[in-house]
Amino acid sequence: MPAGVPEIPYTVRRSDRARRVRVRVDPRDGAVEVVLPRRAREREAAAAVVELRGWIERRRAEAAAVAARIAARGGTVPFLGAALDLRAEPGRMRAHRRGDVLLVPDGDARPAIERWYRRTARGEIAPRLDAAAAAVGRPYTKLTIRDQRTRWGSCSAAGAMSFNWRLLLAPEPVLEYVVWHEACHLAVMDHSQRFWGLLERHLPGYAEPRRWLRDHGGSLVL
Repeated sequence: MPAGVPEIPYTVRRSDRARRVRVRVDPRDGAVEVVLPRRAREREAAAAVVELRGWIERRRAEAAAVAARIAARGGTVPFLGAALDLRAEPGRMRAHRRGDVLLVPDGDARPAIERWYRRTARGEIAPRLDAAAAAVGRPYTKLTIRDQRTRWGSCSAAGAMSFNWRLLLAPEPVLEYVVWHEACHLAVMDHSQRFWGLLERHLPGYAEPRRWLRDHGGSLVL
């Protein structure tokens, strides 16, 4: 490494399932993790960090920008394009919405807030998915709310649907886009021209929320 260029700190995790060296940058805090196959040499981690330095620095800058946006929220949390004011109540165990206020436990309320989002996500997504599946003319078999690191939604060949609760942190058109995207996969499993044509027919203008999610998805964290 050239003199004067600071080293990038990173941690190493061994994995029996890994087949190659992988580098991850946590979108929340910019922490760098190198995943090594069990038998890989330690120096392969350092080599990967050097090789991917430019990519890592861009991801860390994005994480810093996300952290700044989160800090700018103050005492609020985003909800489908609106902002809910957080109000702590001593003795409260569960988060509860009352109008534009989210009542939360006193102290570290984040776990309770996340649980509230997970509970609320099903109620927001299920009716949208029911309508979209009916419009496409294909039923789904199961709905699961998850906390994936890299996926916003998925549709299995058996019709099992999965959605990320963090979509509720995005503007409502973004949630609508992901629901319709996965519903269209009930009819067309690939991303062929036929798929995008079907999506355009049911959700004209989907490109804008799709672009928003690509550009701002990293900020959808509490």
